[in-house]
Amino acid sequence: MFEQKEKQAAAAYVEANAAYYEAIADQIWENAELSLKEFKSAALYCEKLKELGFTVTENLCGIQTAFCGSYGSGGPVIGILGEFDALSGLSQQAGETEPKPVVPGGSGHGCGHNLLGAGSLAAAAAVKDFLEKSGKPGTVIFFGCPGEEGGAGKAYMAREGLWKELDAALCWHPGDANQTMTGTNNSCIQVLYKFSGVPAHAAGDPFNGRSALDAVELMNVGVQFLREHMTPDCRIHYAITNTGGVSPNVVQAKADVLYMVRANKVVDTIALQKRVDDIAKGAALMTGTTYERVFIDGTAELLPNFTIEKALYENLVAEGVPEYSEEDYALAAALKASYPGSGIEGIDGVRNDPEIAKLVKALSDNGKKPINDFIPPLYSATSFSPGSTDVGDVSWLTPTSQINTACWPAGVPGHSWQIVACGKSGLAHKGMLQAAKVLAATAIDLLTDEALLQAAKEEFAARVGDGYVCPIEADAVPIAL
Repeated sequence: MFEQKEKQAAAAYVEANAAYYEAIADQIWENAELSLKEFKSAALYCEKLKELGFTVTENLCGIQTAFCGSYGSGGPVIGILGEFDALSGLSQQAGETEPKPVVPGGSGHGCGHNLLGAGSLAAAAAVKDFLEKSGKPGTVIFFGCPGEEGGAGKAYMAREGLWKELDAALCWHPGDANQTMTGTNNSCIQVLYKFSGVPAHAAGDPFNGRSALDAVELMNVGVQFLREHMTPDCRIHYAITNTGGVSPNVVQAKADVLYMVRANKVVDTIALQKRVDDIAKGAALMTGTTYERVFIDGTAELLPNFTIEKALYENLVAEGVPEYSEEDYALAAALKASYPGSGIEGIDGVRNDPEIAKLVKALSDNGKKPINDFIPPLYSATSFSPGSTDVGDVSWLTPTSQINTACWPAGVPGHSWQIVACGKSGLAHKGMLQAAKVLAATAIDLLTDEALLQAAKEEFAARVGDGYVCPIEADAVPIAL
């Protein structure tokens, strides 16, 4: 590892400029823009990158709200990933401990991406500061990655081979725990089926009608029967996004259903998706309707890198957890009381390692603490999370690892109003700055420790096998739903 003083200087940069990055996070929180519609947020980041002295590339890979800012020259090239999209229906007033939307039905940052992007930007700027002052060779690139919640911006970028230019990539995600993330997760594909039929009076002329809603319902029934004949790792979810209207005395001429198909491996997800496609075709034949198949997005499973995970963990331990105020604990306790979670389910190792689970229970006062104000032991293993993320697509093209830091109360679920309420708090800001310092320190390690980077690359080469199978279809374009 490089001299500790260089990493301490990076942490000092983050701390000295804390208000600058907190203000960015808060402004993104106010924007609360949905996937692939993050125009104000993207513009803000591009403005700040230029202000900080990065070279900015907009409309990255042809995606309007994708961009990057780079600084330095030559290798190694380290990417730091940022996200900034919000979620629909989660508008919530900051600091409130019961549901109080700012705009009823509006959007909110229920996954903490306002913090994610700003924290990653702070890390990239700290690394830039290191390169500038040290004169060391190397390049740091901050990537503005839109559409994580829907649209899979990083996967579309992966289809274009963007991530291959990196020697390594680092990321983080706000959470309710301070830990190095590990293991893998599900891959997934989303496809929208838009059925078209023939309208008719449901009583006077039904025989001349062809119901698109019938086609949707028959497709759903067909998929229910498919469930018996898919492997246990698979999951299929759906939402009827257009029922064709609210009048029962009309044969509905239009109806849409959105499907999400998951499996552990992307090759299995692609194969299962083809079976769902066949069911859609059958539903159209049965009802005399037609349909349009619209590919939305897809993500690959994560490929872990234990080498970088260890470096992240060592820097996380060196940084330690923030000093929380009485106000932080009070807000966390009130929000935690609104949801009956134990507070430790999301900690890697707890699900798979009895000894870690025992230690975490003790550290968390058996899950009663309002904030998980501790760092559990490193758990680098083939653990599994059922969710999906487009960071997985990055991990198949360059060594990639991530951390979590506690930005909301212990046990509060993802995609919830509680997270939105906490998004501008001292607790959230402290977790964001903590993550920035850890990412910056690890990036400096990768830039200066040839043996570390080589070990990460060798592990990556050993894991990647036959290579990346991209879930994004060749002719697909990012779609904002």
